[in-house]
Amino acid sequence: MTQVLPRLAGLLAAVAIALPLSTQAAERVSVARDKVNLRTGPGTHHAADWMLSRGYPLQVVRRQGAWLKVRDFEGDQGWIYRAMTHRVPHHVVKAERANLREGPGTRHSLVTTLSQGEVLKTRRKTDRWVKVETDEGLTGWVARSLVWGW
Repeated sequence: MTQVLPRLAGLLAAVAIALPLSTQAAERVSVARDKVNLRTGPGTHHAADWMLSRGYPLQVVRRQGAWLKVRDFEGDQGWIYRAMTHRVPHHVVKAERANLREGPGTRHSLVTTLSQGEVLKTRRKTDRWVKVETDEGLTGWVARSLVWGW
């Protein structure tokens, strides 16, 4: 019994540390401006690797001051100034092509075809489908397996 208590205490400490990290890892943001730099480090003195457009969804990996280390749908990581993000849900097409349909299911008519990397404003979600809006103002449903975001 005396050996079990230290092990249990160690296990509880590990869980207490892991819970905030897993909660933070699930946090999502999207780009709030027309064009925003994704940098190699937390600060403007770091090189800008990519330029992201409005609505692009990102997963928060880490926070450092006013900067967020983020990951995109392809697993690429970089740093973005927190004030350049917001919490408006968006998705990005991760498949090469995705059908936007009038309703949540393949029996519904095709609205248009979406391309990989296209950013979509999230309107509603079900278990398998997401209702989205394109930059052109088209709305419809896309299979969740074909998009990434929140």
